[in-house]
Amino acid sequence: MRRLAFILSACLFFSTAGRAEEQTIRVALARSIVSATTLTAIDKGYFKHEGIRVEIEDIDSSVNAMALLAQNRLQVLEGGISAGYFNALEKGLPLTIAADRVTTPIHHKFLLRADLADGVKGVAQLKGRTIASNGQGAVTSYEIGKLLETAGLAERDVDIKILPFTQMAVAFANKAIDAALMISPWNVQAVDQGLAVPFADPDDYVTPGPLTIAVAFINTDWEKQNPDLVRRYMLAYMRGVRDYCQAYHGGANRQEVIDVLVRSGTERRPEMLEKYPWPARNPTGRVSVASLLDMQAWFAKAGLIQQELPAERLVNYTHVDYAVEKLGAFAVENQASTLRGCR
Repeated sequence: MRRLAFILSACLFFSTAGRAEEQTIRVALARSIVSATTLTAIDKGYFKHEGIRVEIEDIDSSVNAMALLAQNRLQVLEGGISAGYFNALEKGLPLTIAADRVTTPIHHKFLLRADLADGVKGVAQLKGRTIASNGQGAVTSYEIGKLLETAGLAERDVDIKILPFTQMAVAFANKAIDAALMISPWNVQAVDQGLAVPFADPDDYVTPGPLTIAVAFINTDWEKQNPDLVRRYMLAYMRGVRDYCQAYHGGANRQEVIDVLVRSGTERRPEMLEKYPWPARNPTGRVSVASLLDMQAWFAKAGLIQQELPAERLVNYTHVDYAVEKLGAFAVENQASTLRGCR
């Protein structure tokens, strides 16, 4: 894990007069297009206006950073939901979900190796095949499992190979895998390179929906000791969410958000940010509770967690609800947009 204090040189839109010395909050990010929310909030001075300095740590997976969050070495963690989160709660670790990060449409894709397209026409024909996932107990495990269930199959009926998304295209090329659950941009690249073909879309087959697959976790010990700071953090964060959602729908600020992603190194090719589909999110900050509970039940059935907890143990909306009340109702500026999500 590498640490960087992510400070973009930009004109700040808010005065910080009257604020005490800025308080630092350490935020871990699994970098993706939706990271534009936090990066834009930094760039436009939303956090600074609230007297907050955000220090970002880049991570490959939320699974690896969950222990750091529990130890309060991080205060906020943005990443995917996994079995590790439910296990951490069962152990009584001081964590909770505070806000949505990605909710339908998520633009994950289940891909089939291109040379198998003529022979594998249905889910039942995946039996005995090698399927790549980015981690045991990751949200992709749930998505693969839900697909297999549509044909009466389970993970034991296939060979699951754990690979980073960055290595899945090579595995397709070497015929080391037959299929994979991949996220953008790697799923787009694999198809463009002729290595794989789309087979199924989790947004279509995973129920109940909408599907929430990534969130902002917070340390609850830190939250209890700093309630005003957490409220201010979430207010700035939700401003960034709204900027993201306007850009998602092709709003006037879309180029501005793309520029932030490029300057931050999240994606160095601006033209690709016009090509890749952007994941959606909920502008109210709320997750899909039905989706979260189903995911928990699936992990329990798969033996990856030992206990199922009620919704109130899984999510705390206190701070995003405060932010939404302060900001008022969200409305998409580009009324011509027909995109689902971010509404």
